[in-house]
Amino acid sequence: MTAEIKDKTIEVPPQLTVRDLATALDVSPINIIKQLMNDGIMASINQTIDFDTAAIVGEEMGFEVVPFKEPEAEETVAAKTEEMVSLRQSFIADEDPANLVLRPPVVTVLGHVDHGKTTLLDTIRHASVVKGEAGGITQHIGAYQVQVDDRLITFLDTPGHAAFTAMRARGAMLTDIVVLLVAADDGVMPQTKEAIGHARAAGVPIIVAINKIDKANANIEKVKQDLANQNLVPEDWGGDTVCVPISALNNEGIDELLDNVLLAADVAELKANPNRPAQGSVVEAKMDDKRGSTATLLVQNGALKQGDLLVVDTFYGRVRAMFDGQGQRLKKAGPSMAVSVLGLPDVPAAGDMFEVVKNKKTAEALVSQRKAAFEATRQTARRPVSLEDFLSLLEGEAVKELNLIIKVDVDGSLEPIINSLKNLGDDQHKVKIILQNTGNISESDITLALASNAIVVGFNVQVDGPASRIAETEKIEVRLYKVIYKLIEDIELALKGLYEPVYEDRVIGHATVRAIFKAGKKVVAGSYITAGKVTRDARIRVVRNRRLIHTGKIGSLRRFTEDVAEVATGYECGIGIENFNNLAEGDILEAFVVERIN
Repeated sequence: MTAEIKDKTIEVPPQLTVRDLATALDVSPINIIKQLMNDGIMASINQTIDFDTAAIVGEEMGFEVVPFKEPEAEETVAAKTEEMVSLRQSFIADEDPANLVLRPPVVTVLGHVDHGKTTLLDTIRHASVVKGEAGGITQHIGAYQVQVDDRLITFLDTPGHAAFTAMRARGAMLTDIVVLLVAADDGVMPQTKEAIGHARAAGVPIIVAINKIDKANANIEKVKQDLANQNLVPEDWGGDTVCVPISALNNEGIDELLDNVLLAADVAELKANPNRPAQGSVVEAKMDDKRGSTATLLVQNGALKQGDLLVVDTFYGRVRAMFDGQGQRLKKAGPSMAVSVLGLPDVPAAGDMFEVVKNKKTAEALVSQRKAAFEATRQTARRPVSLEDFLSLLEGEAVKELNLIIKVDVDGSLEPIINSLKNLGDDQHKVKIILQNTGNISESDITLALASNAIVVGFNVQVDGPASRIAETEKIEVRLYKVIYKLIEDIELALKGLYEPVYEDRVIGHATVRAIFKAGKKVVAGSYITAGKVTRDARIRVVRNRRLIHTGKIGSLRRFTEDVAEVATGYECGIGIENFNNLAEGDILEAFVVERIN
């Protein structure tokens, strides 16, 4: 469908999503996606594009697109607005390549709770932490840097993969490499599988550290088999997953692990511009009784200096002081450095993005602009994909993979389901399994689905209470099945663009018509509720002599002279039916609602 040509000028910010551009142009997002494809750009509805791309698309669709100007501050055009974007390289997308230099990798360690993460991080920290001046007081800031020969690695000491993914759900992409920790005496556990899913959803390289090789019952080959079953095939088995045997307790294999981290960083060619105002993300933050708001910030581009004016989310403040993980006071922090900062007026959330601006006037204008943008988009926030959404995106040819999180009752159910799903689709549209695991659907599963735009599919399992509440709040689609072929059939139909939801009528109440009243040109049935209830938003069937004579909507529902939302068993009421007056005493009225069953 070709958009109607309009003579219209619109203002857009330096970066915006495809959905926001469609709203600004008052056209379907599918039309925007198709136009981008014609220009050789594959973009989803929630992907961020820059101003130049938006201007080209707008011109091709009959619009003049101009930069957004804040009326009270011309500087806001020069001070680039950084939107909440999830692409790891977004900070350097518009940098001159000549200004970019290699930066240290940012690493997160994920794994099962008892597999030695704390011991590993402590061993690395004590052996290789960058030394500062004497007199520093060690403090926990959620991140630290270690030195390997003449190079640096930044480790994020997050509480676990739940926090890791919660930050991703807010739009932050902090991690370059994930070290997956697996105990040699235990193997791949349910939380290990969850960690693999979170790392895959983030789209970052995975290096496996097989820990506790010093234990008598260590079985490295079993661990490798477990990993291969999760599609992480070790290099010595012909795959491409780096597996490093270590003993965090005895400091064995740690150097080899760090060398492999640096090798993965070399392959990724991680770069930043150290000579510009800082941009980055919040790792963690809290309110300190003595020092006020303290925030750990990860500098992802540019350099952060004491005295800089920071805009974080929808507030701003000045950096009064900043410290590294050893408690050493710093004047400047470059790319991939994490520092504890004092001076913010409020406590930001983990995952919030920050940027340095040149003066208070610019900061106030940027905060005002963000508040307005957030309010404008609050009602049209990103809704996670459903199978119907996937069909609509197929029509726009914008989707190539359907992300799924699979939870089943037992391991025996997992293999046939996974094998069948992997065979679905074609070269253009495939199933991507973010996580496959046994057990009920948990809060962590829903958080991962939110971050990775996935559908949660359960076979012979239930949804935990907290998970159900979050799924309902965040509109995450959870689909439960008892029959394997039905599960496979629904996903296959979605990939083929044939999926249609199935709905079912659920009867909620019955009433008997005892009298007929005229209300102008309409007829009202004086009725007695014999079972269940009748609600104002329900549909109604009229049954006479055991024969259905009409199905329609309730036009009015009254108790005496008052309109009511529902009437329960044992009460009388007046029921009017839209566009139907052929009612008679003795008719049976059956109230029902239409519910989706898959």
